[in-house]
Amino acid sequence: MKLTYYGHSCFSVNAGGKILLFDPFITGNELAKDINVESINADYILVSHGHFDHTLDVVTIANRTGAKVLGVWELYEHFTKAGLKNVHPINPGGQFSFDFGTVKSVSANHSSSFQDGTYAGVAAGFVIKTEDGNFYYSGDTALNLDMTLIPKWANLDFAILPIGDNLTMGTDDAVEAAKMIKVDKVLGVHYDTFGFIRIDKQQSIDKFRQSGIQLHLPAIGKTVDL
Repeated sequence: MKLTYYGHSCFSVNAGGKILLFDPFITGNELAKDINVESINADYILVSHGHFDHTLDVVTIANRTGAKVLGVWELYEHFTKAGLKNVHPINPGGQFSFDFGTVKSVSANHSSSFQDGTYAGVAAGFVIKTEDGNFYYSGDTALNLDMTLIPKWANLDFAILPIGDNLTMGTDDAVEAAKMIKVDKVLGVHYDTFGFIRIDKQQSIDKFRQSGIQLHLPAIGKTVDL
């Protein structure tokens, strides 16, 4: 599957004949200043939680592309009130089949609120199963034992995990997460965007390699095959 990284925790995956875009935060990310948000296509937009650095460009992209937006109930209500017509609610534990494959929403240990401080529901991750392969996006999360259940739902080809520490897992915990979910390929996200989540990228790559896991840290705007 082809994955394009747009910075922070935003990426798209071509799977099941559709473009799946996750947690769009581009216009507010100085590191993604060379990305034209108007050029980003999507058939589906999956939103892990309500924080601004995961939702900022959802409405803009959804309005332009007509993409269906997926998220927990509170996100469903929020985006519906924002004028989006093509929104689908899916809470942790829930599963739903779409024309590209199946999405299972799973728990993530993290806070979630909108920019005005109001409650945005629980944070979540997603297990995606398609005819092209399967993958897991954890969303913003701490390491947790619920991850040991992921391989019971899908044999994963790769995973997308946060590695920036401080607000989410850091590299050491992400390595343990990768072992729990039984993957040997990981795309690292949620790092370097802000001062308190800057990392030593080579050190992170080396730590994953020591456990037999390949950590991908593509440049913003680059596409990789996973």
